[in-house]
Amino acid sequence: MVKKHGDTAFRVTSFFIPFTVLVIIPVLLLMFTRGFRFGWGLGLPYNAIVICIGSVTIMAGLCLLIATNVLFISIGKGTLAPWAPPKKLVVNGPYRYVRNPMISSVLMVLLGESIVFGSMAILIWFVVFFFIDHMYFVLWEEPELVKRFGDDYLQYKNNVPRWIPRLSPWKNGGGDEDR
Repeated sequence: MVKKHGDTAFRVTSFFIPFTVLVIIPVLLLMFTRGFRFGWGLGLPYNAIVICIGSVTIMAGLCLLIATNVLFISIGKGTLAPWAPPKKLVVNGPYRYVRNPMISSVLMVLLGESIVFGSMAILIWFVVFFFIDHMYFVLWEEPELVKRFGDDYLQYKNNVPRWIPRLSPWKNGGGDEDR
């Protein structure tokens, strides 16, 4: 099967945005603030424990980020980018627990980075990124999803929380887990 130009754009977009948020901006913050101390500068064995906790948080976030991107591309037929959004509503996998697991994954990585590097600047970036995304979702994305997906999205929105995951997975009314 011959790949289309759009397929490559999907993959590049799905990589570029998180790479900027998770790598480029934190590296710039670390370079310009020079305010980092691995494990918050604690002595052994405490700094090793802190670094391990941060590393596990980063790895969990990266795994969730990959899983949610795969769902957007394979099921949603789109990307995380606002200019190439999914064509189908994705309500399975981690989306059955929380409406924004992709952003949750990015937040996990940023929090893990701030823990590993002991960086107040990255911790502030974590808070700023959350605030910007929260406002974006409330003011723009959610109204757009209602326009694009109608009652399906409203039912999903009424049953799955925006940020704090449900304890049990949501089973949509139609029983169609793969739409």
